[in-house]
Amino acid sequence: MAITRVYILSKELGVKSSAIVKKCQDEGLDVKNHMSTISAGLAATIREWFSEGKHATSVETAEKVNLQKVRIKKKAKVKKPKPAKKKEPTDKPTEEAAVMAKEKQIEEQPKKITTHKPKKPVKTKKQAVPELKKPRKPRRIKPAGPQLKKPKPAKLTGPTVVRVEEAEPLNIPKPKHRPKYNEPVTEPLIADEFKDDRLGLGRKPKDKRKPPVQRKDRPQRRQKDVVRQEEVRKARYLTLRRQKDIEERRARLDAAGGEKLRLRPVRKITTKAERLAAKVTKPTKATIREPVTIKDLSAALGVKTADIISKLMEQDIMATANEVISNEVAELVAIDFGCELTIEKKSTLEEQIKQQFEQYERKNLKQRPVVATMLGHVDHGKTSLLDKIRSTKVTDSEAGGITQHIGAYQVKIGNSKVTFLDTPGHEAFTAMRARGANMTDVVVLVVAADDGVMPQTIEAIAHSKAAGVPVIIALNKIDLPGVDINRIYAQLSEHGLTPVEWGGETDIVKTSAITGQGIDNLLEHIDYVREILNLKADETIPASGWVVEAKMSPTRGAIATLLLKEGKLGKGDVVLAGTAYGKIKTIKSSFGKSIKTATTSMPVEITGLNDVPQAGDMFYCLGDDVAKAKAAAEENQSRSRQNMLAKRTQITLDNLFSQIEAGNIKELNIIIRADVQGSVDVLTKYLSELSTDEVKIKILHASPGGITEGDVVLAEASNAIIIGFNVVADERVEKIAELKGVDIQLYTIIYRITEDLKKSMIGLLEPEEKENTIGRATIRDTFKVSRIGTIAGCYVNNGVARKNAKIKLTRNNIVIRDSMTIESLKHFKDDVKEVKTGMECGVKIAKFDDVKVDDVLEFYEIVEVARTL
Repeated sequence: MAITRVYILSKELGVKSSAIVKKCQDEGLDVKNHMSTISAGLAATIREWFSEGKHATSVETAEKVNLQKVRIKKKAKVKKPKPAKKKEPTDKPTEEAAVMAKEKQIEEQPKKITTHKPKKPVKTKKQAVPELKKPRKPRRIKPAGPQLKKPKPAKLTGPTVVRVEEAEPLNIPKPKHRPKYNEPVTEPLIADEFKDDRLGLGRKPKDKRKPPVQRKDRPQRRQKDVVRQEEVRKARYLTLRRQKDIEERRARLDAAGGEKLRLRPVRKITTKAERLAAKVTKPTKATIREPVTIKDLSAALGVKTADIISKLMEQDIMATANEVISNEVAELVAIDFGCELTIEKKSTLEEQIKQQFEQYERKNLKQRPVVATMLGHVDHGKTSLLDKIRSTKVTDSEAGGITQHIGAYQVKIGNSKVTFLDTPGHEAFTAMRARGANMTDVVVLVVAADDGVMPQTIEAIAHSKAAGVPVIIALNKIDLPGVDINRIYAQLSEHGLTPVEWGGETDIVKTSAITGQGIDNLLEHIDYVREILNLKADETIPASGWVVEAKMSPTRGAIATLLLKEGKLGKGDVVLAGTAYGKIKTIKSSFGKSIKTATTSMPVEITGLNDVPQAGDMFYCLGDDVAKAKAAAEENQSRSRQNMLAKRTQITLDNLFSQIEAGNIKELNIIIRADVQGSVDVLTKYLSELSTDEVKIKILHASPGGITEGDVVLAEASNAIIIGFNVVADERVEKIAELKGVDIQLYTIIYRITEDLKKSMIGLLEPEEKENTIGRATIRDTFKVSRIGTIAGCYVNNGVARKNAKIKLTRNNIVIRDSMTIESLKHFKDDVKEVKTGMECGVKIAKFDDVKVDDVLEFYEIVEVARTL
């Protein structure tokens, strides 16, 4: 989520940040100052408020903003005059040239003066006679502009020495021939053989001389040739080493501003000032993947790790460079550094497999069968209608005559096929009905004509709308007498399913599971929806779909009912289904026949998985890649365990105090189960009376009977505690409660229930403050002392006058001042801590001097008394 701040948005719009804050507060938004964070939607609304065009989406309740007042006016830039360029003299002026220039200037001075208009002569009584003896010196005219001093002559110096380095020591092998005393000690910088190598590449020129002829009769000549070859080899080795040293020195001189080599390549060395001057461009948008560490965040933002850690410390978050931080904190840090951060979630192996299946090319698209789900209230005839369609008796094998699990069946209707999903209708199977609605193409909502719309019918309508699939109403039991169809039509219209007969878009088919009335019409409506939807799939790609139901068999192992979304599933293929994986051993159709392959929209029953998957999980066929399926299943198991541990924050009697103290709950939800109705009524009354202002007890459900799985599901959804009185929970319910983290408390004595709740809630009650009077004293005289104040001379009537106690001053049985403290307490001249009954004392009350004779001082202490329920 993109988050910004008020001052950033004000810079973008060119308005004052205070105007944005005032406008948001006028509109009733929680924006306090210019540092407040605002969401992307609110930022778009503010942009419309401060724009001159029409508002497309925003709504204003307060007055519109006057943009001329709130816009920031830019100050006009004053151009500074450029200083005159300083001309540097090229040559050093001589003294003679300066004298000649001065004389020339004096000669030209009168000519310049005569150019001015002559002033009118002033008429006086006696005209002044000009003096001819002393000629008037002409005034020197200074040139306009600032007077620049003559620069000092430049001093020519030689090259600056950067540093002097000693030659690197060379490990030169000692020659076998020792030089004579008249030979030079050091070798030349470049040997004579390499003087023609102008480019300095160090290549040896071709020696055109013929090698000396070795003769046996001239051993002295042969010895000289060996010595000569050794000298040439040594000179070549020294030259190559010295050439590298010369190149390095040349590079240093070039970096320091010395002479440059034109032919030889130069290594560029940047100075520290150049590296510091280089500006680091910070990105305005950055992308990072989970998990976000401070080190990765600094690399993405182009900011030092220490700067990010200091930002986190300002928010009281202590973290190291390799520590993982939350996405929200990372986004806020990025906003502080002026960057918009996008965090990519870490994709799991299952998500990568799902993305791989979505990228398959569908080259052989064909019409596929439609999947229809039967939804509705319990005992409205969903399974009976399906039996009539399949011409079977599924209800005979179900416990209690109702469906207890999801069934998937495929029926052939003419040249096409329809896959039916039968879901239970009881309220305990809400989640199973939701999974059935999400797997389907069309929903057949079964409504009994004698009952009408029931609570589970309304819930089924909500699931259908959430899945976004078309709905066909099957009005069952139409053969019963006294059916009011208009009443049912009105109930359906209230929930957005207006019949076609009333001008709506919902098809209602009148059916009867006993007589078979309207069965063919219902199948025609389903086939018509298939033609409208134009459902197509490719049967050549690997199969994928949903797990409809799964169970563990003691003889066959894990058995899973799969519904293929598309693709082809064969015997021996590797399947990944949530936390389970394995190679398929057997495949059975909806009629119980063993088959080798299954195609699109076909429900099958498979075996071979290592574990029982969860109903509603997606499954993927991975061919023969067992390792990939195993890794993905183990990753899903680890993630599900983390989610389970994260959900273990259910309210129990042990953590009730800590949960409410932390502010997690303000009321305690309880589910009551008892052996008889009388016990239920008594528990409901007693537990309701334990409610206080801090904690309110809310009884969600109270009924006789044992603890069921539905109670555990309800307790998990509402953070409730299950209390059982003279009842037990079976082993299966206890395992489910332990898995979901639901607290079950069983009791056989009724008053133990209230005692345990009182002990859990007793710490939540704040203690009461009570005044405990410890003594009384009467003022008999007062003494005024400068720089101290008024001292009361008292006589202790009863109790004790204690220095650390509080004082209540009463006058004529009226409280004048309360909650005063004692500044000093003396018995004669001694400072004491307390004065007992029948003794006199001097009391100086802190910051209070208005005491009179016969006033009564009451000494008391505040005592905290624990509250009880």
